[in-house]
Amino acid sequence: MRNTKLIYLILTLFLLSVIPLEAQCAMCRAVLESGSDQSQAKGVNNGIVYLMAIPYILVAILGIYIYKTYNKKAGAKKN
Repeated sequence: MRNTKLIYLILTLFLLSVIPLEAQCAMCRAVLESGSDQSQAKGVNNGIVYLMAIPYILVAILGIYIYKTYNKKAGAKKN
């Protein structure tokens, strides 16, 4: 049980770590970098990363729920 908690802790820290990502397509990057205001380009990049991360988080939550539900049923059948 202790090993499982350690894995969950490491996974949580990994998911919450901040890694600078560049997620713009080539056309968006070219248009935004041609202007002098780089804060707009950073804002668009952050928005893209945010929109990309949400589906992965939701699928992970659903997977954890299904896993726990399946294990609870399997444990009840053994007893």
